[in-house]
Amino acid sequence: MELNSLSDLDFVMIRDLLFQQTGISITPNKKALVCSRLFKRVQINHLDSFGAYFQRLLSGQDPLELQTAMDLLTTNETYFFREPKHFEVLSGLAEKADRSRPFRVWSAACSTGEEVYTIAMKLAELSRIGRAPTWQVRGSDISTRVLETARSGHYPLDRKDDIPDELLKRYCLYGIGEYEGTLLIDKALRDKIEFAQINLIEPLPQLVPFDVIFLRNVLIYFDLPVKRKVITQLMAAMAPDGVLFVGLAESLNGVVDGLVSTGPGTYRLDRRR
Repeated sequence: MELNSLSDLDFVMIRDLLFQQTGISITPNKKALVCSRLFKRVQINHLDSFGAYFQRLLSGQDPLELQTAMDLLTTNETYFFREPKHFEVLSGLAEKADRSRPFRVWSAACSTGEEVYTIAMKLAELSRIGRAPTWQVRGSDISTRVLETARSGHYPLDRKDDIPDELLKRYCLYGIGEYEGTLLIDKALRDKIEFAQINLIEPLPQLVPFDVIFLRNVLIYFDLPVKRKVITQLMAAMAPDGVLFVGLAESLNGVVDGLVSTGPGTYRLDRRR
């Protein structure tokens, strides 16, 4: 079998399966990506074609292989302090928050965890100088593969470039010996974060209301009906004064009713409703 031997029919099969499992829509120009990411899985399973591999996924007899395939096909680009303006807004919200209860933040598609740890660093800094209530941070993703990295808090050293120097010194450790060239988030910060596998297109588990939900640069992978379903579910998990963050270049205009824009990529529940 050759790397580029994915037929149009095979592509439709995996496209529909990916949409069913994750809500992500892919177009025919992604055929090369599908081939490159799943070719080794076809070989590891000793199959002679992509079609045979996709039939195995569809059979339901190997849920672990299905999860592996979905992990490989989902995009997970992220980095520390991405779109930094949002973290300044987050700090302002935390400073004004009710101190009689925890300030709760959820990164709903956290990928390998850089966004979650950025949130935690910002809140830990406010707590350090007495300008924030107690806080809780949760990260979730559909991919078990990226969640393993997120839980470990262990990254290549070049990831440090986006972290301010003072936070790098306070919350990160440089690897030595066999871990040279890597960066580890300090255990005290890691221990304050909860991670869970959550599929946003499925009914959500029972969740406490969140003061802030991050869902940045994710909606571009969904069609309009899936966007509406995901945002509607997240709205139900928001506190009355909660704020939803999407990407700076994303807009929820025309997606759902009941949200009002408060700035680039930020939305609140419409109090008039």
